[in-house]
Amino acid sequence: MKKILILNGPNLNLLGKREPGIYGARGFEDYYEELRACYAEKVELDYFQSNIEGELINKIHEVGFSWDGIVLNAGAYTHTSIALQD
Repeated sequence: MKKILILNGPNLNLLGKREPGIYGARGFEDYYEELRACYAEKVELDYFQSNIEGELINKIHEVGFSWDGIVLNAGAYTHTSIALQD
């Protein structure tokens, strides 16, 4: 079974709470449970979120060579993090 990590960056812990008129009223945990249910027989999913760049990098180092893939939504770090881009 494939192992995939979903890694979310800054402020994504506020989904469903911050400006629900723009971003919706559902938190990421709701979406994560749907993904797990949909892919339970094919993929082992795990999820990690942090507002701290170093914690995201540590998580990538922790699973990066033993897992099959990482889906990264780096949030604001998409534009500012050389370390995550590397």
